[in-house]
Amino acid sequence: MVERKIAYFSMEIALERGMPTYSGGLGVLAGDTVRSAADLKIPMIVVTLLHRRGFFYQRLDPDGTQREEPVEWVVEDFLEELPAWASVHIGGREVRIRAWRRDVTGVTGGNVPVLFLDADLPENSEEDRRLTDTLYGGDSGYRLRQEVILGIGGVRILRALGCDEIERFHMNEGHAGLLTIELLAEEAKRSGRTAITGRDIEAVREICIFTTHTPVPAGHDQFPIELVREVLGPLRNYIDFEDVLSVDVMSRILREGKDKSLAAGAGTGNPGLNMTYLALNLSGYINGVAKKHGEVSRHMFAEYTIDAITNGVHAATWICPAFRQVFDKHIPGWREDNFSLRYAISIPSEEIWEAHFAAKKELILRINRAANAGFDVDHLTLGFARRAATYKRADLLFHDLSKLRRLSEQAGPIQVVFAGKAHPRDDQGKEIIRKIFQAKEALGGSVRVAYLPNYDIELGAMITSGVDVWLNTPMPPNEASGTSGMKAALNGVPSLSILDGWWIEGRIEGITGWAIGDGGPAESPDSARDADDLYRKLENEVAPCFYNNRPRFIDIMKYCIALNGSFFNTQRMVQQYAVNAYLR
Repeated sequence: MVERKIAYFSMEIALERGMPTYSGGLGVLAGDTVRSAADLKIPMIVVTLLHRRGFFYQRLDPDGTQREEPVEWVVEDFLEELPAWASVHIGGREVRIRAWRRDVTGVTGGNVPVLFLDADLPENSEEDRRLTDTLYGGDSGYRLRQEVILGIGGVRILRALGCDEIERFHMNEGHAGLLTIELLAEEAKRSGRTAITGRDIEAVREICIFTTHTPVPAGHDQFPIELVREVLGPLRNYIDFEDVLSVDVMSRILREGKDKSLAAGAGTGNPGLNMTYLALNLSGYINGVAKKHGEVSRHMFAEYTIDAITNGVHAATWICPAFRQVFDKHIPGWREDNFSLRYAISIPSEEIWEAHFAAKKELILRINRAANAGFDVDHLTLGFARRAATYKRADLLFHDLSKLRRLSEQAGPIQVVFAGKAHPRDDQGKEIIRKIFQAKEALGGSVRVAYLPNYDIELGAMITSGVDVWLNTPMPPNEASGTSGMKAALNGVPSLSILDGWWIEGRIEGITGWAIGDGGPAESPDSARDADDLYRKLENEVAPCFYNNRPRFIDIMKYCIALNGSFFNTQRMVQQYAVNAYLR
């Protein structure tokens, strides 16, 4: 194994369509991060789980009811098994894990190996063999066992492969937080001790980096201490887990109900293990994923120093073939230097429109074949492809169907394409999908609506490049960053979005897109107010610009690429991590 200095841990990662090892934005970001690290020749190695049965394959009934099926894929077609192995103790049993490898090669020839941990080995019990099967599946016990494999097992696999020179361990969310416990154990063992000292804690802090993506307390993994004792027990041969938790400087990891919103045993007085606090306490560098999210995180965790590095997307992955050809002609070297996309402002307008129209025709063909939706390539097409979660408010556009009908009749025809999965246990998210199907039926042909099933990275790329305007309607401040609008911007597609996450930084009104609402503080989010402003922007600004002022619309497309595409990319993001975190 080539010497690696940075170990990047993520519960999920999206590398290609045929590998169902991701569920949504967190995994897509991880994949884009790795691609840019390879482009920049960052000496990184990545650790994740194999997920033999994936997240799930989504089928939609005629009424919008979501059905989940396991994803079948042939691991050997994509990955190479490595000879190294490690073991962890889970529930009093030794669980053996192996690693599979896939290399990501960048445009400059740089390489980043990605390790997929797998517990499906004959020497494990049938129950333990299933632990790396399903992404975000099972109960909290299954989830904690997966996090033991990712965090503790991940460090041990790296050591088994000879990766002893790693200088930074980067946790992409709290799922990998238990790697800090393994690193503490290593520090103690190195000194021949069985107890943790303040010196050990500082040594681990020096090498750990934590990126938090979740601006709401419910999104942070937390486990009852009884479950933690059952699953982990003592870390054999090293230290006792509860000895680690008893160290004064880590007292916030065990919550006694002092902070009801973040305690695993909130309302019961029972302590629990909060993975976010574990990572916060043992990381020397912590960051949120947008400037606003950094502010929200500093408010939630006021006693910690939290920086902000705004997310990005991998330009060469998400720019559609038609625009790649245009950029190759006018901006040679844009793959190696994403910032040079600022020169898109000088590309002839007819070439911008021709590239967009080619991507749009491909998308409309896909929609009409898949959904028999009757979409017209000349009509204003909005796109909304996100995880189907209630806070994302995918149904906000349908708040007042009569207004939407009138808008489409008077301002110009509007058609909308949706895609996105709801978590199998998220009944409210599933209901959002059904509501969209109901709205589609109620609208008839006045506003054409299509919901494409089984959203994946291929479909995401097609939608973000093929629609005319990207719609985003989260309930603030729940959008940590959001990256779909960044993908759209790289393809000249402006956003019509609530001012939350990255859009606070990326929006220049009427130049890179349009804001819904003023972004000002509100005691409670008001969907009726937001919907009214959405309709007003569509009727008075977006539709008239698209239908009646095509030169200005194309100028907006150019600004999207030149201003937002050149900045909101993972090349810039990884460079910031290198300077602020990896080389600190």
